[in-house]
Amino acid sequence: MTIDITELDANQSDFEQRLSALLAWDSVSDHKVHDAVTDIIHNVRTRGDAALVEYTQKFDRLNVAYPGALVVSQERLQQALEAIPTPQLKALEMAAHRIRVYHKHQKQESWQYTEDDGTVLGQKITSLDRVGIYVPGGKASYPSSVLMNAIPAKVAGVHDIIMTVPTPGGEVNEMVFAAAAIAGVDKVITVGGAQAIAALAYGTDTVPRVDKIVGPGNIYVATAKRMVFGQVGIDMIAGPSEILIVCDGKTDPDWIAMDMFSQAEHDEDAQSILISPDRSYLQKVKAALDKLLPSLERENIARVSLKNRGALIHVQDLEQAAQIVNRIAPEHLELSVEDPVALAEKIRHAGAIFMGRHTPEALGDYCAGPNHVLPTSTTARYSSPLGVYDFQKRSSIIHCSPQGASTLGKTASVLARGESLTAHARSAEYRIKD
Repeated sequence: MTIDITELDANQSDFEQRLSALLAWDSVSDHKVHDAVTDIIHNVRTRGDAALVEYTQKFDRLNVAYPGALVVSQERLQQALEAIPTPQLKALEMAAHRIRVYHKHQKQESWQYTEDDGTVLGQKITSLDRVGIYVPGGKASYPSSVLMNAIPAKVAGVHDIIMTVPTPGGEVNEMVFAAAAIAGVDKVITVGGAQAIAALAYGTDTVPRVDKIVGPGNIYVATAKRMVFGQVGIDMIAGPSEILIVCDGKTDPDWIAMDMFSQAEHDEDAQSILISPDRSYLQKVKAALDKLLPSLERENIARVSLKNRGALIHVQDLEQAAQIVNRIAPEHLELSVEDPVALAEKIRHAGAIFMGRHTPEALGDYCAGPNHVLPTSTTARYSSPLGVYDFQKRSSIIHCSPQGASTLGKTASVLARGESLTAHARSAEYRIKD
């Protein structure tokens, strides 16, 4: 069966219209999902653990004897760490080490400076107290997400990391538990869905209330995160995974085809796009997609993904390719070209940039070091990868000397009276020296 994928030319008159249609993604849930999540949040907020137990029995088909049974002991996490095969253990440990080293470079420190009159201004950096990490469970389990979410929080200095992960039908991914042990997660609770988000946001007797919730999830989880935002912080509302590849036509077509599949296999809504100034090369990659697709374990998912949201785009040159990249603002961007450094200089909007022919996106997903939690659906225009800075907050420091208070007080008085806020003005004026 020949693969079905959209082919576009950036110089056609209807290109922008067709590209917009290809990129369109509505992350807003329908009324049924919204109403269901509203009810779940209300029940967990008002009934606490009792609601958690009921939802876990209903959605995860588990008979929970008492709320405490949802908590995974540290001994159980260590047991998973000791039980997984050695290659898995070494891979997790190597990935954790690289993620930790990279994120240590992101850690911000407090700073201050002193003005001539003795006034001190600065910024105090502190970590969040408690963070919640949501991890999908069952067959769609991602140990790498545990490392990518928990390790930056630990590097930031977060005191308490609470991880929720469902175990539908009692199915446990031992690598997820092992990753939690390696990352230093403080408490693991086997609850999922919107009910887990509600519990983290409002707290129950079993689930501590957190300050921020991070981690991927399905539409119910995303909807719940949107609803509790403000009560707690959240990382982002993530859409389907994306990859955009720019290739000059000199990379093995099989490599590029498999890079596209690396996103297409996620789910039917994932997006894989290739841009090249070499029209004949685009056809070679299309032939490679045809050839390799039957070899995928998730062939059917990848086929639908490429049909619905995939594309091969011909451009005039790499300059035009860069313009389209900035228009798309992709989650993952591969620059599979002779001089990726020069091309990267022209890129303004991308979650993560993979440079050169030997840097597939898959390395970033697992063990390169930078975070794989990235902005999707063009939000790289204004947002960034998850990092240590997401688990730190900043407080301004203002310490006026008597002379500084007098000098600033004169300016503040004028501005405050200009806004008719006379108490502000008089408060400042009290500090003015004659």
